Amino acid sequence: MRIFENPNFSFIENRTKGYIFSGLLVLASIGSFVFNGLELGIDFMGGMEFVIETSEPLDVVQVRSALMGVLTSDPEVKTFGEDALLIRTLPMDDVDVTQSLILSGISDAFPNTRLSVQKTDNVGPRFAQDLAKGAIFSIFGSLLVIFVYILIRFEWRFGVGAVVALFHDVIITLGFFSILKGILPFSTQIDQTIIAAFLTIVGYSLNDTVVVFDRIREYTALFKAESYNDVVNRSINNTLSRTIVTSGTTLLVVGVLFIFGGEVLRGFAFALIIGILIGTYSSIFVASPIVIELKKKVVKRR
Repeated sequence: MRIFENPNFSFIENRTKGYIFSGLLVLASIGSFVFNGLELGIDFMGGMEFVIETSEPLDVVQVRSALMGVLTSDPEVKTFGEDALLIRTLPMDDVDVTQSLILSGISDAFPNTRLSVQKTDNVGPRFAQDLAKGAIFSIFGSLLVIFVYILIRFEWRFGVGAVVALFHDVIITLGFFSILKGILPFSTQIDQTIIAAFLTIVGYSLNDTVVVFDRIREYTALFKAESYNDVVNRSINNTLSRTIVTSGTTLLVVGVLFIFGGEVLRGFAFALIIGILIGTYSSIFVASPIVIELKKKVVKRR
């Protein structure tokens, strides 16, 4: 299936616009990291987390006030879906005791409400630090392995272009989580599930980029009379139909997961949606143009 039979878009001629757009997104993301921060889950913060389903919607302010009188620390209470509450507390001695205190505190304040525990998590501070280090090492380790892979299969400048594009994708996707923190009607916590989503985004974006790079290498040998810019632009246009079809079908599946996957998977699906869109864009407007810029520098030095 091909959407475009003979596309001839001027991607490379308009790469400056791509630089500006990407630069604005990256700056906005970094600015949001500094001023708004990220909402870390208990995987990286440590503590106890409970998802309590209620027979009717409850006011989170009233629930928080009721729990402040029974818990030793001020809890964090948020809505979780339509009829559920997400309650987070600092680490305590026993998770069962804490759960009982929470249920009794809510029941005393709302005696006509039926409660049921849907999920319970308990992560110690030391284990949370180890998980955070492991998440950072996994992302940077994957980028290093990808650079080595591209270096062996293509050339060093292709490796640089691929890694920069992947950094670009991860930073901007994280930026959306930071900018939209507290605005979206679902949780934007960064936990192990979201880290898995980022690693998936890295793999997906790399797949798109390698397809374009492979066509560039092929066309460089076939169209020796053309300038390198034209060869790269021809390569992007030739793979454009495949890129759009692949991204579109993947987004369709992830969109279904986002809508029907439930509250727990909504953040994961949201990260994939943003990552797929940004990854598709970066393979065209970030990775390939960087290869051209590095090629120009090598020619000038010679």
